[in-house]
Parts: sequence; structure tokens; C-alpha cells
Amino acid sequence: MRCVIAGGGTGGHLFPGMAVAGAFVEREIGNGVLFIGTERGIEARVLAGGKFPLRMIEARPIKGRSLLGKLKAIWSIPMAVSEALFILKDFQPQIVLGVGGYASGPALVAASLLRIKRAIHEQNVVPGMTNRILRWFSHRIFVSFEETKKYFPVKKTFVTGNPIRKEILTCLQASREGRERRKEERFTLLIFGGSAGAHRINETVLEALDSLKEVKFSMRIIHQTGKDDLDVVSKGYQEEGFDALVRPFFDDMATYYQMADLIICRSGASTVAELAVCGKAAILIPYPFAAHHHQSINAQRLVDIGAARMIEDRALSGPVLAKTILHLYSHPEERERMEERIQQVGRPRAAEEIVDHCYELVYRVH
Repeated sequence: MRCVIAGGGTGGHLFPGMAVAGAFVEREIGNGVLFIGTERGIEARVLAGGKFPLRMIEARPIKGRSLLGKLKAIWSIPMAVSEALFILKDFQPQIVLGVGGYASGPALVAASLLRIKRAIHEQNVVPGMTNRILRWFSHRIFVSFEETKKYFPVKKTFVTGNPIRKEILTCLQASREGRERRKEERFTLLIFGGSAGAHRINETVLEALDSLKEVKFSMRIIHQTGKDDLDVVSKGYQEEGFDALVRPFFDDMATYYQMADLIICRSGASTVAELAVCGKAAILIPYPFAAHHHQSINAQRLVDIGAARMIEDRALSGPVLAKTILHLYSHPEERERMEERIQQVGRPRAAEEIVDHCYELVYRVH
């Protein structure tokens, strides 16, 4: 069976799609997956290594753009649909799965015109504009949270969780096995702000370093900064004498999840799903401008069950962040409780469940 996965733009859309793609090709010899994305999205870089083939269309974002930008995006829709039609006719998939992002819409519309089976996956509690529209074009809708079902037709909506890349799933067992070993090593703090980094987190961590000097010789820091802040963050750690591995982007996040005793990060749906499956204690700093405040909603769900700490952007400062880090550093029993509770919401088989549904949709007897 051949499957097209359409969408991307950010890691939050692309990585769940990659997880489904991996589960799909493992399901049966001869299965093939093609991604449809854009040159502007993270998929152009992440998929450049050839793990999965990628075809590009000229889709543009509408939300958050100027009036002129919105007009250009609307004007580009017919061309994007036309390009998607050409790609689908060439690849001839049995099903098209939209994973969000502005390449998803034209591909699903094109699949509808060609009468190809269609499904979408919504990562967040509150669905974005693209998936709100695509619900009318889709045969099945997969959601990460029970609360999200109310936004979609009940009969074709299924709670699967958010798919996790296979390499991240290795953390599930490795983290448990390594817990005792990590107690004997230096405390490891992992910091990242998403695939492009987060300037607000980067600058606040630097502000916190002065308050963390008392533990700097028993701590190592792993920090994904994004390309723009790499130099200033690296210099900040060097000047303060911290042992820090600083990179603009980590391709092998599974390795660093395994090493981490505590994580500081945003609370996008994919990040939350990875934390849950890996069983990691975290300080969540929701992106304040996320659509429908979905990052704050994601974080609050974990805080309510004692699975994470949250610092809202309006309360974020160097001293506040340092105080929270030092508290969790000094209370390993609290971190262990957080690890246990966050694992309770993990859905490690999300990708396989979506593949199950896709097979049933394509091959079911009418």
C-alpha cells in the first residue's frame, strides 16, 4: 500500500508524520510513503537525508500574515492544489494523511478530487484552522486528546494519542534502566525550545546562570538554541564556567532525552507526547502566542496531575527559573514522582493505531 503524508512546517507537525511513516513501512514489505511539504518548512531540511521521499508544493501560510500576505496565500491555493494533483496522480496512493501545516490543505483537497481515501491527525487539544476545514474532507480524524473529539464529527473521530518517532521510543526502556546509573553521575539539564529554538527561553537561561553557580560543578547542560542564538548562548556558558553542550539543532534527540534528569522546554503537543512516553520531569514554558493558547492548555493538563512544573511567560525571569531548577535539583523524589505520573498519559502505540485505522479504511468491505 502507498500512503502520502501531507503537511509539516514545524517539528510539531512533521515528527508525528514521520512516526506514522515509520510504522507504515514496517507494517508490510512493499509499503511506500511519500511526504508532501514546502520549501519553507522544516521538512525540507529534516527529510533531505532521504529517509522518506519529499515532494514540494507552493502552499503559503494564511494565519498571522499581513493583508498582502494573506492575499498572496489565497491566490496560491489553486496552484498548490494543482501541484498536489500532479503528485498524487504520479504516486497513486491508496490514502492521504494530513498532519497539519499549510501543505496539508491543498493535498487533502486534491485527494478528495481524485476520490482517494483521506484522514487527518490533530496534535493539539484545540484544533487549528486547517484541520477545522479539513474535517469535512476527511474519512477519519485522529486526535491526541479526549477533549478534542468535541470539535469533530463523533462517528469518524478516534483518540489515538500523538505519534512518537521510533528513536524517541527507545527512551522508554532506556530511561528506566538508566535511572540508578544517573544518580551516580552529574545532574543533566536538557534545554530546548522546539526545532527553531526559543529566544525567550535562551535569554532567561542565561539570566539564571548567576543563581545556579552553587551547583555548576555538579551539573552539565545540553542546550538546543536554534541557529540565531547559538553564539551568544555559547559565550554565556563559557563566561560563567558552566559545562554545556550547545548546538543549534540536535538530530538525535533520543540520546539526550535518555541523559536528562530535568528538561526545560515549550509545551507543544509533540514535545508533551515525547516527555510522556520517555517519562521525563520537565519545567514547561508555554509559547504565549500559540494558537488558541494550546501550549498553556497542554502544560496545565500535566500540572494538574503533578506530572510537570509550569512557568507562564508573564512570570518568567532568570531568578524564577533558577529557583525552580534548584528546587527540583535538590528534591529527586519529586522528579521521580513527576516521571511516574507523566508516563501515565503516554501513548507509545499511537503511530501503530493510526496505521491500523488506515488499513481498515482502505481495505474494509463495504
